[in-house]
Amino acid sequence: MSTCAIDLLQVSRFGPFGDACELSFAPGVNVIVGDNGTGKSQLLKLLYSCTQVLQDDSFEHTKTALQHRLAQKLVGVFRPDSLGRLVTRQQGRSKTEVGIAYEGSASPLRFSFATNSKTEVRMESTPAKLQKATPVFLPSRELMSIYPGFVSLYDTHQLEFDETMRDTCSLLGLPPMRRNARGVALALRPIEDILEGHVAQVNGRFYLNGRPEGNFEMPLLAEGLRKLSTIAQLVQCGVLVDEGYLFWDEPEANLNPASQVAVVQSIIALARNGIQVFLGTHSAFLLRQLSLDMRQEKSMPSIRFTALRRDGERHTRVRIMQGDGLDDIDLDYLTSIRSEYEQADAILSE
Repeated sequence: MSTCAIDLLQVSRFGPFGDACELSFAPGVNVIVGDNGTGKSQLLKLLYSCTQVLQDDSFEHTKTALQHRLAQKLVGVFRPDSLGRLVTRQQGRSKTEVGIAYEGSASPLRFSFATNSKTEVRMESTPAKLQKATPVFLPSRELMSIYPGFVSLYDTHQLEFDETMRDTCSLLGLPPMRRNARGVALALRPIEDILEGHVAQVNGRFYLNGRPEGNFEMPLLAEGLRKLSTIAQLVQCGVLVDEGYLFWDEPEANLNPASQVAVVQSIIALARNGIQVFLGTHSAFLLRQLSLDMRQEKSMPSIRFTALRRDGERHTRVRIMQGDGLDDIDLDYLTSIRSEYEQADAILSE
């Protein structure tokens, strides 16, 4: 398991999370489920931003430097006009407060910022230096086709893409590891079975080689295959092997059911190898597949479900429920999944 797994998140007045809330996480697989607009992506991006800054060894981790760098990262990832725009909207001045506890660290990361904040957060405590474990953020859209030249273009021009895409593209360019590295073959197998080939980088471009029809430039493949190729490349270049964090927003997007099965199998393999996984989804199929594998696998990694739903006047308030299985979550928190089941029942009854 990841040595410095994220244990706990405490957050208040951040985006849609106006009320103070506390979320616990498993060192294995964490599934965040909810309708659109309930804050799945915000949670993933918040956890990623904080963890990426703490793992970044390109600057000296003084309090002043961390305050500035974390504010920069939040603005780069969320893309607001100013940092204070991330505070929950309400009349008058308000303040966001965030606390993240990491496994094995006595001191959590605690910081805050107000509606008038621009370039700095107020740091209250920081964990001791975490063991190096790379965080990876995968957005809902694929990155393989835009990879060539994207990092240099992002660094020299003002682009309306969030910083997670730049971060992940920079990781995609790393050279591959040997195939006999621990965990690489196991995590790659279900994905390469779907791809019917292997990912290769030639002269700064990605290809899917070894298919029965021949080799293919990445832009010629379906978007779902390009997303699976992204995971394959990150595994074979050693980023998602042994230790690290994977934050994956809507892994089901543009993937057929067979590909989603491969995604679930690869996620389980990654978690077994020490990757702490966070998924944001509203796919009933993906959740069913996870539940099936949980029952069938003898050595299933730990798993934790977090369900979000809007409530209150004008549905402006987000409520949260957590459990170790879907049976622990009230159906009121699973409306999109329930709708998918009801539609399937209606079709089958006809």
